[in-house]
Amino acid sequence: MALLEVEDLRVAYGKIEAVKGISFTVDAGEVVTLIGTNGAGKTTTLRTLSGLLKPVTGKITFEGQVLNGVGAHKIVSMGLAHSPEGRRIFPRLSIEENLRLGAFLRKDTDGVAKDIDSAYERFPILGERRRQAAGTLSGGEQQMLAMARALMSRPKLLMLDEPSMGLSPIMMQKIMSTIGELKEQGTTILLVEQNAQAALSLADQGHVMETGSITLSGTGEELMHDESVRKAYLGED
Repeated sequence: MALLEVEDLRVAYGKIEAVKGISFTVDAGEVVTLIGTNGAGKTTTLRTLSGLLKPVTGKITFEGQVLNGVGAHKIVSMGLAHSPEGRRIFPRLSIEENLRLGAFLRKDTDGVAKDIDSAYERFPILGERRRQAAGTLSGGEQQMLAMARALMSRPKLLMLDEPSMGLSPIMMQKIMSTIGELKEQGTTILLVEQNAQAALSLADQGHVMETGSITLSGTGEELMHDESVRKAYLGED
């Protein structure tokens, strides 16, 4: 059974249908990516999966439990974490306080302390500045913090929305190699990313979204070599 199953999902903002009946699955240990241009419905899909938006129709199942109508905080406690587009960190709180907020549903104080140490090992720059206000970090460092914070809930599925957006090439590489490391450690990831090349090279499965629909699906490898994908998303003629 798939860890996450999305069946015929439709989501609308008023009369405008942003997601038009998409279906896909994510198996445990997989990296699945949704690629597509701005406005394709990728972010709307993640926001619906994490309980921030209500679907018009369709069914979302996580570990065999239906998520439709379940509150966002409950969804986090079930093991689904969302690192949103634009990072959404708390700029006035310190790095460490941001990380602790990621673990707000956990009661295992020792485990939380261990996970904070792991975050600092993974992103040494965060450890060096743990007492600093998060708003003083660069864009790339804030992205590291957003990912580290999402991991603090020990998710069974980590959803990353545009993690490389607006980053320098060096920072982007660092973020993508971190996603690669998480994959090697067995973390299940649903990745929304405009950089199709980077996303597909990491993905087990990929889906191309255009104006709210999935128009093409395949392994990351297959989509990387698909001519229409190469033209539209990899900037090749």
